[in-house]
Amino acid sequence: MVGNANYQNAPLLPNPANDAAAITATLKGAGFDVVDSRLNLAATDMRRALREFADQARNADIALVYYAGHGIEIDGTNYLIPTDARLERDTDIYDEAFSLDRVLLAIEPARQLRVVIVDACRNNPFADAMKRTVASRSISRGLARVEPTVSNTLIAFAAKAGLTALDGNSQNSPYATALVKYIAKPGLDLRRAFGFVRDDVLQATGNRQEPYVYGSLGGEDVALVPATKAEEPIQAANPQSEIRRDYELALQLRNKPALNAFLTQHPDGYYSNLAKLQLNQLDAEDARVAATAKAQEAEQQRARLMSQGAQRADQEKAAADLKAAEEARIAAEKTKQAAQEQAAEAERKRIASESTSESTIVAALSGNKPAVESTVADNPAAATPAEDSKTPKLAALSDEPRQTDIAKADLSKSVDIAKSVQGELSRVGCFTGAVNGQWNAASQRSLALFNQHAGTKFDAKLASLDALDAIKLKPSRVCPLICDHGYKADGDQCSRITCAEGSFLNDDNECEKRPGKKPVAKRNTDERPSRADRSARERPAPAADVPRRQATARSGGGGGQVVCDQSLCRQVRSGCHLEYRGGGGPGGNVGNVESCN
Repeated sequence: MVGNANYQNAPLLPNPANDAAAITATLKGAGFDVVDSRLNLAATDMRRALREFADQARNADIALVYYAGHGIEIDGTNYLIPTDARLERDTDIYDEAFSLDRVLLAIEPARQLRVVIVDACRNNPFADAMKRTVASRSISRGLARVEPTVSNTLIAFAAKAGLTALDGNSQNSPYATALVKYIAKPGLDLRRAFGFVRDDVLQATGNRQEPYVYGSLGGEDVALVPATKAEEPIQAANPQSEIRRDYELALQLRNKPALNAFLTQHPDGYYSNLAKLQLNQLDAEDARVAATAKAQEAEQQRARLMSQGAQRADQEKAAADLKAAEEARIAAEKTKQAAQEQAAEAERKRIASESTSESTIVAALSGNKPAVESTVADNPAAATPAEDSKTPKLAALSDEPRQTDIAKADLSKSVDIAKSVQGELSRVGCFTGAVNGQWNAASQRSLALFNQHAGTKFDAKLASLDALDAIKLKPSRVCPLICDHGYKADGDQCSRITCAEGSFLNDDNECEKRPGKKPVAKRNTDERPSRADRSARERPAPAADVPRRQATARSGGGGGQVVCDQSLCRQVRSGCHLEYRGGGGPGGNVGNVESCN
């Protein structure tokens, strides 16, 4: 017995030490040869205790391990946490904790029966503070469902997979209190003992906590404490009670192997007909899951062809396939719903009938009819209600009880389902509010957002187990990460946006380069030219033509051209011509000169 309460890096747990002590006293009083109790084990002590217990269990007929403390599930594997564990990131679990498989390995040498009782489904603070090194790694509340690989092995959890257990307000938890009451009762089959424990815990917690048992045993009664001689005739007094016990155990396990094993042992009768209904429900649920997956694949194929610009014929064929797959999914949903209501009504009638008069009901309903339909037709008081001829004969029963309308279910159970859905929506990035079980407008928007990005069509007004299962199937984030202004999505976190020098963050949350300053014209009096300089610069150059003067030279000579100097003007001589040498005009400028070369 191990009770870890004084955690060094987590708050103190009030009851594990008391629970381990109570179970230890119960088993010692039952006559177990070796009962070893350890409290507040660090990693080294826990490893040594498992090794020593494995040596003791090697020659034992029955080996039982009870653990109370913190446990955690990562990627579908359950771990028991020592008191000195430091779980700062998800990968620390491999070095700091012990997997449940390690405990199963320690009790495997037992010859007849192996039992592991895990009271470690509490709300775990490590899971909330633990950093994920891989975004797709799953860290869930509670523990994960397990299936023992060794025969004659039972694994009992204080709460079903994915949900947490309660410590209670008394000295012991509700689960430990029920265990002490039934587990060592002489002659009581261990499967029935766990069934009674389940009933007591449900009653004590207002249906908020439901213990679960995984594994299977043979057809004979298996009790931790042998029955007294006086009680043996009572156990065999009514054969139908044994059949009912086997059926209730198979119903509690809620899986196909358990129901098929029951039908193999009891092929006919009232309880076999009920088992067939439950088995049909499982088949219909599998058909619904397959149809949903096929519809999602068809949707992805159509979207891919549209994005790639495929030919119109291919797109039309993909659209037709999607329509057919969606119709098949809707039909499977309706089939599952009808069959679920049918089986639920059958169970309600069975419980009501057995509570009224067990012997009378069993005698009237165990007519060895080969099919469920004939049972209904021949005996209206039997388990199944009358079926519409158009209703499919398939039904679905999930591994866990289904609830599609929380308004019609027990309020406490509705709160648990709503909390579970909120927790899973938070894990996949669609819900940021408080996980409190209140299915308010924020929760409805979160489920609608999940529908949008996951391609599902769950009713956002209701928190259903169908939606919970669909969300659990998503290994990583579904809804995109939305960050405040100034931050950007970086994996599962928001990181601050830093703009380079010369840039700023605009309203679109993007870095934008700052515009350069435009030059402004300024008056510079120091470099401004004077009026005289500007007048000289703007004054036009003198014309090349010589100012006109009255020609007084003689006629004849150089083609009628005239050359002037300071004194007078004359006709250019024959054989000569005028050549401009710059300047010109009166006042001694050169101007045109006579050139005779």
